[in-house]
Order: sequence, then C-alpha cells, then structure tokens
Amino acid sequence: MNWLDEVKWDERGLVPVIAQEQGTGDVLMFAWMNREALALTAERGQAVYWSRSRSKLWHKGEESGHFQQVHAIRLDCDNDVVLLSITQLGHEPGIACHTGRHSCFFQKLENGVWSATEPVLKDPHHIYEGPKHPAEPGAAVRAPASPQSPLATDDILKRVGAVIESRKGADPATSYVAKLFDKGLDAILKKVGEEATETVMAAKDLQQGADPAKLVYEVADLWFHSLVALSHCGLTPEQVLAELARREGLSGLTEFAQRSSPKP
Repeated sequence: MNWLDEVKWDERGLVPVIAQEQGTGDVLMFAWMNREALALTAERGQAVYWSRSRSKLWHKGEESGHFQQVHAIRLDCDNDVVLLSITQLGHEPGIACHTGRHSCFFQKLENGVWSATEPVLKDPHHIYEGPKHPAEPGAAVRAPASPQSPLATDDILKRVGAVIESRKGADPATSYVAKLFDKGLDAILKKVGEEATETVMAAKDLQQGADPAKLVYEVADLWFHSLVALSHCGLTPEQVLAELARREGLSGLTEFAQRSSPKP
C-alpha cells in the first residue's frame, strides 16, 4: 500500500496539518494538504500546503520568502492529522505568520479578552506588496529580491550547501537529500537533467503568458540539485562562487578563449 493511502483524507481530499518548530516545540501554524502537497513536502523537504481560498498548491514562502525546512512528518493515531517538525527559514528566520510574527497562535485568552502575546518581528507590508492588504487571501505577491536581500546573496547558497552536506549519512527514509545520496551519482545527475529540462520548458512557457514565478521556481530546483551534485563530488558552493568572482569583469569571449587555449 502506498503510504499516502494510509492517510484518512476528508471528503475534500484534504488533511489538517500542524507545523511545529524543531527544538522549541512551538506550534507555528495550522494549514491543509492534499495528496500532492504531502507528496511534494516529503520529496522536497520543504512544506507545501493546499490553499482552500485559492484552490491551488501553496509552497510556504513563495510569497513571503519565509520557507519551512521539514525535518520529520508524523501522522496521528487516527491517521487524520499530520504533524510537521520544521525549521522556519527566510529573509528573517523565525517568521511563520503572515502578520510578521513567529507563530500564528499569538493570541491568548486573558480575563475574557484575546490579547496579542507575541511581537511583530517585521511589518507585513514590508513582507508582501500588492493592491490588497496582505492579510486578504490571495492578495500577497512575492516582492522581487533586492541586491541587499539575504536571499539574493551568496550566503543563502552557503547555508543550503551546509544543509545538504549535513544530510550525508542521514536516514534515506526521512530525508530527500539523503535518499539521493543513497542512490548515487547517476540518480543525482538524472535529477539535475530533469530540472534543467523543466527550466527550459518554464522559460519557453513565458512566451505563452505563463507566470514568471514558475521559471524562478524551476531555476531554484535546478540550482538545488546542482548543489547536491557538487556535494556528492566533494565540492562546495564557495568554489563555484569563487570561479564566478574570477570571471567578474572579464569578457566572456576572453574567458572562453582562455579555456580554449592550450596550456603551456
């Protein structure tokens, strides 16, 4: 039996999901998943939910930049509630709520009044931009990363590389990256090839009016699996960044000529 078949999906094909912070045990948010969302979460190691208001898959962080790295996926005794053990990542690590707070459960009943007990870590207007208030379903639009944004620097590549390196030797049953390492270089390179093809297709789809975010998503997948390949071969993102730095300011034609010239 497929492991997804053991989940008791409701009449809409959904299951409730709780995201809990690894280490602190803080409950950060509640959401829903369908089969595809849960399968993608297990495959990618990042939380993917189902948005009931928009009737579409929702990769947590695609609009806010606040992604969730999934360490473990648990199912309750009745098989009808999923618990994720996660680390909250992003521009400002630790923000899970669209209000800019650490947790969505920031309101506490005190003397018959709901009181906000957690501070706003970042103004939601600075997290999202769009014609509607970011609290309205479907209103938020991911702001493009600026040159100063942490997601636009080499630091994120180093952090992702470190996470990938830490997955070596992990249990393949609990980690997508560990599963790739366990299958070997050919499996990793196959994924790189698949993601490269999907990147090309997403770019071509732009000519037909497709969402540019799809191309960004596919390039991110391509970069990620390329980092896995580098790690498997004993190389690091820093080495690639150093090579790019070497080429900075160098004419592409000159650089190509240098590669083509016979070495003395």
